[in-house]
Amino acid sequence: MNYLSIKKSIKQYAMTITLIAITLLFEFLTKGVLLSPQNITNLIMQNSCILLLSIGMMLCILTGGNIDLSVGSVLAFVGAINGKLIITKEMPIHFVISLVIFLGFLIGAWQGFWIAYVRIPSFIVTLSGMLIFRGLAVLTLKGMTLTPFPNIFQEISGGFVFNFLKIKYKTQFVTYTFALILTIIYICLQVLKRNKKERRDNIYLFLIKNVFVCIVIFLCVTPFANFKGIPIILIILGIITLFYSFVTQKTIYGRYVYAVGGNEKAAKCSGIDTNKVLFYVYVNMSVLAAIAGIVFSSRTNSASPQAGINFELDAVTSCYIGGASASGGIGTIMGAIIGGTVMGVLNNGMSIMGIASDVQMTIKGIALITAVAFDVISKNSKVIRNVV
Repeated sequence: MNYLSIKKSIKQYAMTITLIAITLLFEFLTKGVLLSPQNITNLIMQNSCILLLSIGMMLCILTGGNIDLSVGSVLAFVGAINGKLIITKEMPIHFVISLVIFLGFLIGAWQGFWIAYVRIPSFIVTLSGMLIFRGLAVLTLKGMTLTPFPNIFQEISGGFVFNFLKIKYKTQFVTYTFALILTIIYICLQVLKRNKKERRDNIYLFLIKNVFVCIVIFLCVTPFANFKGIPIILIILGIITLFYSFVTQKTIYGRYVYAVGGNEKAAKCSGIDTNKVLFYVYVNMSVLAAIAGIVFSSRTNSASPQAGINFELDAVTSCYIGGASASGGIGTIMGAIIGGTVMGVLNNGMSIMGIASDVQMTIKGIALITAVAFDVISKNSKVIRNVV
């Protein structure tokens, strides 16, 4: 096991190590409350919207450091439409969910058109969208909050898989069986991935890494096994994360996104339709904001014009903490998820400790500037070394 392999692995998993360190710190400071089964479940449910938004925001940032300031307002507007159609009009839930996701597509197409084809800066377009859709949310609800949603709608972010499927076996047995199946799938994928490589990693490093991941999987499911099982929203997040990881890492469109962020002029010269890439990135962002709006309405059991305030800032911070570059072209979906989880642990841990909201905002601001400064300084140091 050579030094370079170890150094590369430590660098690759730096954010994961940081997340573990922060979690253990708050577990100590909260005297064991943070990692209690019920609190971990609540943490996932509370943080699910930010994680969904972080996935879409990562793609925006990858295209050149762009951000979407409208996502919190889009979330609120979608929630308002949800409330009007489901609570007031008593329309079928599945139809309404499909309708508001399509509405998210239309909102994204509206903003993507101005950004990609008219070339108005994304900051201006999405700032405009933030004002427009917040205003429409207030107008739709007439400044009031609608509640409650039907029980089945609340299950989206508040339900548990085994209860929903009416599985009557012991929660622990079913949860650990699920973890075992997940572990076997992970190991098979890792072995196949290693066999395809021409230059394979050191076998001992490979074994240590995968044994560690398998242990983490079982440790992660233990709180769910000791509570009510796996939340439905966790499965939804897992599927969406795997899908977007595949798209960004294994598809042509994913490579186009990275190419546009790396150098848009060079990407255009190589035949990439950069306008189309940008357009679909913002369409995708609004669709995910619409899904987050559904999840948020489900979790809070209400449609409120104040929903989603400052969510865009949490999503942006999550991406930069997760390793996104301020100039674009660098970052991963898993990095966004890890960064969002770090933000969630910080918020939850500080709330348990009774730290005031103004102090929490200050700490999150420091985390954001630190993450971006680290990216900029590391890039400058590489340039200096290359010049020397």
